[in-house]
Amino acid sequence: MFKDPKLRDYLQYLSLGMEIAVGLCAPILLGYWIDIRWDTSPWFLLAGALTGIAIMIGTTVRIARKPENKK
Repeated sequence: MFKDPKLRDYLQYLSLGMEIAVGLCAPILLGYWIDIRWDTSPWFLLAGALTGIAIMIGTTVRIARKPENKK
């Protein structure tokens, strides 16, 4: 899509940052919203935090296994 390698690297790191932020924050915010709505505090918030941590572990493993990182 982009021919300039600097721009391609920049977009790759930008998308990685967004993936980390959304992957961690979205489950936590969803759990918080469910806790407020159903008055189940803090169970869904904790479940969202654990889910976010699991997503981060999966993302880290996927990034570590990328072929271009192996040199």
